[in-house]
Amino acid sequence: MPTVVRMFKRILMLATGIALGLAFAVVGARVNTAWSLWPNRDLSRSSGYVKDVMRLVNESYVDEKSATYDKLARAALHGMVESLDPHSEFLEKKDNEEFEEDIMGEFGGVGIQVETRQNRVIVIAPLAGTPGERAGIQRGDEIVTIDGKAVETGGSVDGVVSRLRGRPKTSVLVGLFRPSSKENISLTLIREIIKIESVRGAHVIDDGIGYVQLTEFSDHTAEQFRSALDGLLKQGIHSLILDLRNNPGGLLDAAVDVVEPFFKKNELIVYTQGRKPADKEEFRADPNGPPLTLPLAVLINAGSASAAEIVTGALKDTSRAVVVGERSFGKGSVQSVFKLEKGEGMRLTTARYYTPSGVTIHEKGIVPHVEVVMTPEEDTKLARQRSRPDITDPVAFKERFGFEPVADRQLDTAVAMLKGVRLLGARGPTPSTQ
Repeated sequence: MPTVVRMFKRILMLATGIALGLAFAVVGARVNTAWSLWPNRDLSRSSGYVKDVMRLVNESYVDEKSATYDKLARAALHGMVESLDPHSEFLEKKDNEEFEEDIMGEFGGVGIQVETRQNRVIVIAPLAGTPGERAGIQRGDEIVTIDGKAVETGGSVDGVVSRLRGRPKTSVLVGLFRPSSKENISLTLIREIIKIESVRGAHVIDDGIGYVQLTEFSDHTAEQFRSALDGLLKQGIHSLILDLRNNPGGLLDAAVDVVEPFFKKNELIVYTQGRKPADKEEFRADPNGPPLTLPLAVLINAGSASAAEIVTGALKDTSRAVVVGERSFGKGSVQSVFKLEKGEGMRLTTARYYTPSGVTIHEKGIVPHVEVVMTPEEDTKLARQRSRPDITDPVAFKERFGFEPVADRQLDTAVAMLKGVRLLGARGPTPSTQ
């Protein structure tokens, strides 16, 4: 009998232990669930407060049309994202479409370059193979109407460009005045995909020194750059000047692809680091052949930013180029693009990028090896000169721009540096921090 009692007690204790274990397990699960809900509680509490304020504004603001929930929500989204840093942005539908066009390096349009002259919109030139060229638009034509409405610039061509752009296969009626024949012309053009030329001015300066300017980094930049570089190499260049002045940047991948021909296979070009150590992403070279070893000079100024700094930083950090000009802008952050509802989007800073040796450029910029400072007035004049390399006659130049041609001291210094390298057979500069 005692044995039976002891056995019964053991069974009872075991059952009690199992029951307590299950109870603790359930309580633990509930505690874990409760802890996992804390972040959502914060989100609910904060979003609830915003909702209460929106309701109060909607019901009480004096102008009812200005305080609709849709307008208030978008204003709140702009404020929430754009208060984080200068590079994060909430993009409404139209802005998002324009941003995607710029990043892709192409847009729907008619393919003409225009500028303002005494509040008139004048065609600089039609782009080859575009609707504008095929329709016979000529350099010097004045655009007077678009879709029957008069053109008004107010000193800016942005509004005119926006009206000329549109979805491919849609039509636009352009009214022109041709000064050479004093005639008015009306053309119906069908828009097509137009590729933006981000690589310009590729030519041989003198003594075998090649020059190429990059104005941005888009989907097509690397392809255009390699085509320009191949053309210069076929002309027998022995040195190269890469002009990144006033280049605001663009795509990280495009920057890596542009600089890749100068790096060995699997060599580190740049890396990005987010909030967590696991967020580190390395970008390494994967060229088709051995790296190009010709002497390089890179031109930068305070307008060189983002992807332009990635290229400059990689070349300087690895002693592949001499950098001439002014300290760059210092935008070392990476923006990720998120697609939202209704065709809207968001650019959000999610990481910072670093040169191969681990130097961050963010808010510091890149210091050139040889500093040559240009005044803002010189920069403006030089930018206008570079936009019209076809005007070589000094008299015509002054008549067109209103000033004498300005000496490009930064470019002249880069040329002198490369000539010195060739003369002395010197190697590139020693590594230094940015």
